[in-house]
Amino acid sequence: MPVDDPKKAALSADISAKLSVWGAELGFDALGISSIDLSSAEQKLWTWLEQGYHGDMDWMQRHGTKRSRPEELVEGTLSIISVRMNYWPEASAPAELVLNHPELAYISRYALGRDYHKVLRQRLEKLAQRLETEVGSLHYRVFVDSAPVLEKPIAIKAGLGWLGKHTNLLNRSSGSYFFLGEIYTDLPLIETGEVAEHCGSCSACMSICPTQAIIQPYVLDANRCLSYLTIEYAGPIPLEFRSLMGNRIYGCDDCQLICPWNRFATISQETDFKIRHQLDNAYLIELFVWDEAEFLEKMAGSPIRRIGYERWLRNLAVALGNAPRQLRTQQALLAKLEQPISFLVREHIEWALDQYAKT
Repeated sequence: MPVDDPKKAALSADISAKLSVWGAELGFDALGISSIDLSSAEQKLWTWLEQGYHGDMDWMQRHGTKRSRPEELVEGTLSIISVRMNYWPEASAPAELVLNHPELAYISRYALGRDYHKVLRQRLEKLAQRLETEVGSLHYRVFVDSAPVLEKPIAIKAGLGWLGKHTNLLNRSSGSYFFLGEIYTDLPLIETGEVAEHCGSCSACMSICPTQAIIQPYVLDANRCLSYLTIEYAGPIPLEFRSLMGNRIYGCDDCQLICPWNRFATISQETDFKIRHQLDNAYLIELFVWDEAEFLEKMAGSPIRRIGYERWLRNLAVALGNAPRQLRTQQALLAKLEQPISFLVREHIEWALDQYAKT
């Protein structure tokens, strides 16, 4: 919402400058302001949903226009404060090395440390409270993937980056390895303004995708995306994609790893994102033999925990089916069949064992 009153405009500019300083003190790598006009993004969203590209993620349309009309989600919202926090962990095993070592488990690099939802939410709450102390009474709500929010269009309007062809947000100085969070507020602030796009004719992200899920520039079919299939999707991994999964057991970073702009990605200094349990280069077989209690214990505080033990075993079974044929792996698969497991897990283990029979 534009700030027409000169005094209010001056106050808005002053507050925006202070927000950036406060944000940096709280560990955010960038901060910007967005208006609440998301009409252009709304039309793109509904077209994408009508095509069924959201897979089983029915929650993406369940709330109707609340996702694209912030004032419907939080009454009285006039501005949105958008933040960015880098997550690439320090001293992690090279992602390409892990992907090319089929006995190792590849986990998306954003999930190697603590759950970012909690980390960002706590910092955003502190930022909002500091803002309230500065301006007085303030109505606000903090979001980190916790409500129907169009975080990428909001971040684009706030000048935090542009939309890459892989549908991730890109920034010239930080690439795409960062989290986003928002504060909806009734404080009228001046929008930061969008930055120029810099993808040009590059289509490396589209070519590298293992399942060709980026069906055209800026359009992702989640039904084909390994991040969706290994994290969000609760059913059986489609047969056509199982061999293409390789050793990816939680998410997929291929489209980001190939992106030229990620040569400039900044290593995160956030201690909460440090690697836990050597998940950056763990062996598939070591993770597969965990029982549910061990999974829950070691994944406590991790974003991986929310997929549950069943999906964890499902994904590992597929990866083991794609791994080099070893007697100990076959024995581990057979041993798991003797344990009380779901039909879903059993079917994927049997598929993995079938791969042994084909060689």
